[in-house]
Amino acid sequence: MACSACGSSAISFAVPEEHRPDTPSGAAVVSFCPHCLTLEPAPDDETPTDDPDFARVSDQFPTQPERAIPLALTIGLCSSLAMNRAAIESLLDAVERAGVDPLLVLDRLSADPSVEPAVDLERRRHQLEQLRY
Repeated sequence: MACSACGSSAISFAVPEEHRPDTPSGAAVVSFCPHCLTLEPAPDDETPTDDPDFARVSDQFPTQPERAIPLALTIGLCSSLAMNRAAIESLLDAVERAGVDPLLVLDRLSADPSVEPAVDLERRRHQLEQLRY
């Protein structure tokens, strides 16, 4: 599936049951763009792969699904912190429980020239830090 924001080939993946309330429209399958980091519900006919290739995002992005999925969902929801605050907090908890420092990953993604995020990651990182600590 192509990203509706930038046209890059998006990564489609099934959202684990525990994270579905935190997705756009409670979607069971979402698409995450490895270039602009946007998240959107996948079309109904989209079949996710069993092993999504999160290495396409960046060398700095975790590749294990238990780490990558909640982080991708978090980044995708960062376009509206106010509307998605509870979901973002829940997802950040999941990322940290999986052994990843989400703020460090955001720092590294901000510095990665291959990624052109649709949201200002530096600003969002600062806001997430305030939200968490």
